[in-house]
Amino acid sequence: MSNAQYQSTPTDPPPSYEDVSQPGSSPAGALGPPPSPRGPVPRRTFALDLPALNMVRGKRVILASKSPRRKALLAQIGLRDAEVIPSTFPEDLPKSLSPFEYVLQTATNKSLEVYRREINSDKGEPALIIAADTIVVNHSGEILEKPKSEVDHINMLTTLRDTGIHKVYTAVAVMTPLESAKDPGYALETHVEETAVKFDSAVTDALILAYVKTREGADKAGGYGIQGTGSILVERIEGTFDNVVGLPLRATLQLIEKVMQPDEGEEDQFEHSDEE
Repeated sequence: MSNAQYQSTPTDPPPSYEDVSQPGSSPAGALGPPPSPRGPVPRRTFALDLPALNMVRGKRVILASKSPRRKALLAQIGLRDAEVIPSTFPEDLPKSLSPFEYVLQTATNKSLEVYRREINSDKGEPALIIAADTIVVNHSGEILEKPKSEVDHINMLTTLRDTGIHKVYTAVAVMTPLESAKDPGYALETHVEETAVKFDSAVTDALILAYVKTREGADKAGGYGIQGTGSILVERIEGTFDNVVGLPLRATLQLIEKVMQPDEGEEDQFEHSDEE
């Protein structure tokens, strides 16, 4: 084999930040999923047999996000056929809000925007709408956006390395239309999860630059993906891992159970309201 087949560095520059941000983009030379390890075929597993999940099987479940990571996480609890309908809500709330309020209001508005758009859809009324928003907040309390350029990306990761612990917040909003005419016509439950993340202070500038050039973190708030190569930057976390990925599954399942199976007090309240 020729030496060219064993090149350890790419000959072409990484794609621009504009190209990486385009949905479905797959730049030339990008790495695909790792090959499956040789060995026995994994045994078949069965879907979670839970009343709330059984109630939406075969019905429209909408994920109001284009994130493939969130869709993959939902599949882990059996919602493999979730329909992806990204929200068009502009993520431009004032940064003067606290991180908690910023992420909660964004996720809530995402779910409401998709609900209003799809409630009378020709496809039929959705049984469940799930929206989420994730932000990274640095040590100074500043909400970090996605990196805008390679220089911005390097500065962002360098700051996260040099300033100790930063926080990742994900807000989840889950809603379902109500059969009753009770205003506002839907049940909505929300949750905000917080995870503390610390980068390894021994991470070198060279490693940060090498990671930036992979462009893995170019489309992510905070500029890194903990579920991928970005894990090499992280020393430890305090909290749930999937929250940093973009969807805390345990909390999401609890929200689904709340909206699909309201407690007896809520059901009685609905019945009395209808009687009146």
